[in-house]
Amino acid sequence: LSDASGNTPCPSPGAMSPALAKAIPREGGEGGARRSSWGLLVTAGVGGTLAALYAVATPFVTPALRKVCLPFVPATAAQIQNVLKMLEHRSGSLVDIGSGDGRIVIAAAKMGFQAVGYELNPWLVWYSRYRAWRDGVHQNTKFYISDLWKVSFSHYRNVVVFGVPQMMPQLEKKLEEELECNARIIACRFPFPCWIPDHTTGEGIDTVWAYDLKHSRGCETKSLEITPETES
Repeated sequence: LSDASGNTPCPSPGAMSPALAKAIPREGGEGGARRSSWGLLVTAGVGGTLAALYAVATPFVTPALRKVCLPFVPATAAQIQNVLKMLEHRSGSLVDIGSGDGRIVIAAAKMGFQAVGYELNPWLVWYSRYRAWRDGVHQNTKFYISDLWKVSFSHYRNVVVFGVPQMMPQLEKKLEEELECNARIIACRFPFPCWIPDHTTGEGIDTVWAYDLKHSRGCETKSLEITPETES
């Protein structure tokens, strides 16, 4: 358009064509949408990663928050051999208290025991079951997710314990109350505070102590005292 003098007015510096004005907001909107999408993806990825880490770490961290913690420390090859040595000429069912990744239970099953493991960490229990299946002894093994203080071990003749010093006095009392006189308790890394071991093998952290409950409890002495009364 021309003004009254016939000259075409120049657009002002701030003026903008309608087409250009529409194009710029559109580009800004697309860029914002892309940034928003990336933001959602990053947020979802971080949230998923944190959730996965929480799921994996919780079973490991939670036991450490208990009053008496039983941490997972894999048994060495020497410890396993020492435990198996203490199981020679033994029979009956076997339980591993705090079975970890199941290596003691699996080794005992290969010796012919019906072996059971109790472990609080579900990830280790599932891995133990996989290892037992892989090694072909899953029919002779069982693994339970359970707190050892909530389980009765009264029907086991052989008990293996990988404990810590803080728990041994209380566990000693629990086992003495629950087990039969023919039971044998095998302690690894740390002995029981009051019982006198019947057998000991290994050195250092691989030391294993075996306790025959009939001696620790004095069952033989009690039976001798009862016999004369029974005969009379």
